[in-house]
Amino acid sequence: MYTKPRWEKKIAEQLNKKGFENYCPLNKVIRQWHDRKKIVLEPLFTSYVFVHAEENRLSDIRMTDGIINFVYWLRKPAVISAAEIETIKRFLNDYSNVQLEKMAINLKDKVRVLNGPLMNQEGAVIEIRNKFVKVGLPSLGYLMVAQVEMQNLKIIGKDLSSSTATA
Repeated sequence: MYTKPRWEKKIAEQLNKKGFENYCPLNKVIRQWHDRKKIVLEPLFTSYVFVHAEENRLSDIRMTDGIINFVYWLRKPAVISAAEIETIKRFLNDYSNVQLEKMAINLKDKVRVLNGPLMNQEGAVIEIRNKFVKVGLPSLGYLMVAQVEMQNLKIIGKDLSSSTATA
């Protein structure tokens, strides 16, 4: 759902009190003040909270103070798969100061991570540069960036449209 700016944590708390299953992904970020540094938890997706509810309960959720509306895709509330929510949870658990980059979805080689915190995760390689791999979450339209060693990736499918034919 789409929320008022900076209301993500408040809305997640209100939804919990009402008994709705929800998830507000929080990113561990180091903030520097003139006299100290502190780790703070900031929403990863600004103005968004994920909620799991039956269709007949959506109007109850919409009545929560601070919610602007649901995010719609093809005239229906957008649906994010449980696997993608789990990937976000694991990613935020294993990494701090995660950065989001808006992306246009492109089909590239598919890979499986062999070792490390993202072990056995599959995804499309969006870009590899200096040991950085960008993992695409298609239904969210964002990238999460993590450092993965090249030897920890195994190609499991090729995007044949990007190869060139020779005669």
